[in-house]
Amino acid sequence: MTSRHITMMALGGAIGAGLFKGSSAAIDMAGPSVLIAYLIGGIILLFVMQGLAEMAVRNKEARTFRDLVQSVLGKYPAYFLDWIYWKMWVLNIAAESVVAAIFIQYWLPEYPIWILALSVSVLVTAINLLSVKIFAETEYWLALIKITVIIVFIIAGLILLLVTFGNHSAVGFANLTEHGGFFPNGSTGLIAAMLVVIYSYGGTEIIGITLAETKNPEKVVPKAVRSTLVRIVTFYLLPFFIIVSLIPWNEVNGVPESPFVMVFKMVGIPGADHIMNAVVLLAIISSMNSGLYGSSRVLYTQAVDGRVPKVFAHLSKRKVPVYSILMCTLAMYLGVILSLYAGSKTFDFLMGSLGYTVLFIWLIIAIAHLKSRKKQAENTSAYEVKWFPYTTWIAILALSAILIGIIFTTSIIVTSITLSIYLFITLTYVLKGRYQVN
Repeated sequence: MTSRHITMMALGGAIGAGLFKGSSAAIDMAGPSVLIAYLIGGIILLFVMQGLAEMAVRNKEARTFRDLVQSVLGKYPAYFLDWIYWKMWVLNIAAESVVAAIFIQYWLPEYPIWILALSVSVLVTAINLLSVKIFAETEYWLALIKITVIIVFIIAGLILLLVTFGNHSAVGFANLTEHGGFFPNGSTGLIAAMLVVIYSYGGTEIIGITLAETKNPEKVVPKAVRSTLVRIVTFYLLPFFIIVSLIPWNEVNGVPESPFVMVFKMVGIPGADHIMNAVVLLAIISSMNSGLYGSSRVLYTQAVDGRVPKVFAHLSKRKVPVYSILMCTLAMYLGVILSLYAGSKTFDFLMGSLGYTVLFIWLIIAIAHLKSRKKQAENTSAYEVKWFPYTTWIAILALSAILIGIIFTTSIIVTSITLSIYLFITLTYVLKGRYQVN
């Protein structure tokens, strides 16, 4: 994979249901102050990803997260990181396959959701099975389509805000402070929204598991990190700024359509609902595509190191881990069935659990980066984080504070389910105490 593939893959993983479907929930929690939440999240992401890039450059033999973390923090943090990352993507693609089916059903109401979900799952599986190059090209173009539409959305929104034309009067920025002020739900609302924010940004760190299939990772990864971060913050902050400026924040939630569709309708674009429905569908398929890649590579590297059956390390003639992909696909199909039985709140529960997981992944990466300098102080590197260790400490402290705040503002059910999963992963590590890692 090349730099453009890696950059677009990171964007594809991060610009998905969290942006298009999670936007209503984040705005409902924080009001206009959701902008501060996404700015804080973007800064933290910047510091974490810089550390990830530096570790990747220093450790040229690394193939995935575990290789970067294990040499610094030890076996358990690496084991824990591998499996919560796998769990994150499997849950994500399971949830999004159902969401994708719902959006397709908008056009094909006569077809049941399970058939549409199955169709999307088969499509994503086929893309991943063909070859790494085909997967990367597909993800590149899916992400490019999403980005193009978001740019159009930003331009149209700015015109509505600043320009008077025909029967439309420039809206201005009054909605940012009216309807309860900039912080209508206080600091509690801002903290609660951080879980959605972290979930939305999650997926960018997929760069960390592409090392084995990237040409010149010591050059490509830092470049991809720099370009990706600027775009992600831009593609989140500007759209949210436009939404909360154009639409009173208390009118966003409870409406069946996405805030993006609401803005497109204000522009007067014919068939805005169909346009945005198609964009959201592509966004979700793109995120599923990245998710299946990420989860299958984690399983593959586990098999290479003998942690799971060797069959999952088998590569096809096209050099893709077939059985790892099929295993993750099976988990996705099982997740689809469970999601259908769980009802309409499935996405909200999964989003909460996934937000916790992204928090822990970022924390482990940041802590590993903090300690990596001590263990590799003698190494010189073409890429080093400026203002180290201050940026890394800021990321660790901020993530810890957000974690504490989220525990007190998130549903006890979501927290309990997530904790149970983490305890199960830890228990499997303890039971395999005699397990030797290569």
